[in-house]
Amino acid sequence: MARYTGPKSKIARKFGDPIFGPDSAFERKNYPPGQHGVSRRRGKKSEYAIQLAEKQKAKYTYGILERQFANMFDKASRAKGITGEVLLQLCEARLDNVVYRMGIAPSRSAARQLVGHRHITVNGEILNIPSYSVKAGDVIAVREKSKSLEVIADALSSRKDQYEWLEWNDSSKSGKYLSDPLRAQIPENIKEQLIVELYSK
Repeated sequence: MARYTGPKSKIARKFGDPIFGPDSAFERKNYPPGQHGVSRRRGKKSEYAIQLAEKQKAKYTYGILERQFANMFDKASRAKGITGEVLLQLCEARLDNVVYRMGIAPSRSAARQLVGHRHITVNGEILNIPSYSVKAGDVIAVREKSKSLEVIADALSSRKDQYEWLEWNDSSKSGKYLSDPLRAQIPENIKEQLIVELYSK
C-alpha cells in the first residue's frame, strides 16, 4: 500500500499551509525549508511552477500518489460538471477522507490506517480499501469489535467540525454520506483551476 511517509512539516512549510493539520513546527518556522530559509531570495515562479505546486499540494493533502491522482483527473474530466470541482469531490469521496471528516480519526493518515486494519465498515461490510469511492447514501461505521479502540474514542471526543454533506450518529458510531459536497463546502485551500490548467497542457 503505497503512501507518502516522509517529513510532513517540511512539506507544509514548502506550500506555506499546514496541509497535514495543526503543526507546531510549521507555526515556529512558517517559511520555506532549506539552508537559507527565510533570507533566501527566490525568483518569480513560472506559470508552470505555480500550477505544479498546486497539484502537489492537493496530492499531499489527500495522501494520493501521482498515478492515482492522474486517473482521478481523467475520471473528473469525463464526468459532467466543472472538472476542478468534480476532482475535489472525488478526493472528498475517498473512504479514508470520509472517515477523517466524520471525526473517527485525527488525521487522514490515521484514517487510512484504520481502514487498512479493517476497523471500518461500509453498509455493514468490512472494507479495507482507503481509496474506495463512497457514494451518496452509503453508511460508514466503526466495526463492532473496534468501538472501544482508544484512538477512535479520543478522536471522536475531540471532534469539532460538522460537515453539511455528512451525518453522524455518536451512539451507534456510524454516519451517512449524504451527497457529494459543493465546492463552497470543501474547506481545503486548493486552487483546483490551476490543476486543470496543468493537465490541459
